[in-house]
Amino acid sequence: MEYTRLGTTGLQVSRICLGMMSFGDPARGGHPWSLPEEESRSVIQKALAAGITFFDTANVYSAGSSEEITGRAIRDFADREDVVLATKVNGRMRPGPNGAGLSRKAILTELDASLERLGTDYVDLYQIHRWDPHTPVEETLEALDSAVRSGKVRYLGASSMWAWQFSRALHVAGEHGWHRFVSMQDHYNLLNREEEREMLPLCADEGIGVIPWSPLARGRLTRDWDEATNRSQNDQFGTSLYGDPAEGDREIVRRVGEVAEARGVPRAQVALAWVLSKPVVSAPIVGVTKDPHLDDAVAAVDLALTEEEIARLEEPYAPHAVVGFS
Repeated sequence: MEYTRLGTTGLQVSRICLGMMSFGDPARGGHPWSLPEEESRSVIQKALAAGITFFDTANVYSAGSSEEITGRAIRDFADREDVVLATKVNGRMRPGPNGAGLSRKAILTELDASLERLGTDYVDLYQIHRWDPHTPVEETLEALDSAVRSGKVRYLGASSMWAWQFSRALHVAGEHGWHRFVSMQDHYNLLNREEEREMLPLCADEGIGVIPWSPLARGRLTRDWDEATNRSQNDQFGTSLYGDPAEGDREIVRRVGEVAEARGVPRAQVALAWVLSKPVVSAPIVGVTKDPHLDDAVAAVDLALTEEEIARLEEPYAPHAVVGFS
């Protein structure tokens, strides 16, 4: 495993971040494809043994059970100080007023709840899961700054939003002397490269570490175009992302297969190696439910694509609608 700095911070993270959405009680939170605890622990233990130290979860994943499973596994299998633990806030955790969003009340309440579920005194990276249009950004940023100053949070991150919104948040935080976001978790893969237009150049200019979600396009890049899986058939969010393919998507998937065959490696390694080839990317977030998925993610770190292979993979791309902001 290789390690890198998260953006221009001093924080070192593994080049692969394990996405913990795959782990949680299948009966909670609308993720029936997630792995129950015993199966989850086996994958997490193997990830740690492979050198992965970066783990990303969220309060809403499987209604909090992902955080519970993540916290117990890390306590049992790792030294807390060797792990970079990330979670997120914004999604609805209970009905009624203040049960979601990025108000000061919601942030500080949900941070304490996440810490309890994770069984830790602090999180290394606390991220806003999406932009909250109903709360002044100043209120959100001041609350996040107080969370850092309290010692409960080490660094702050953000997830999918418009580049102008992220730029505004960075400016407002700097203007007030508050802790700024150091990372952007956005939607980026061979089938959706819209972030290359504005968000990724902004992150490069501001020294922001990029930790893309869905680097394998929900598995679309790892199999034949018409092949389905249990998750693809039950993943409503995935359907919203990739249910309306653009011209060229099928050809990109075919070319991933060609490069993989020529290299003698699985397609997942090629698709991840492409994401890892981008200098602004610190660590793609990879969701795995089987040991071979984890093996491919780790192996991708050592797979260096040639300029010709990268150009061939990118050439069929056509513009897409921007998706994943909600």
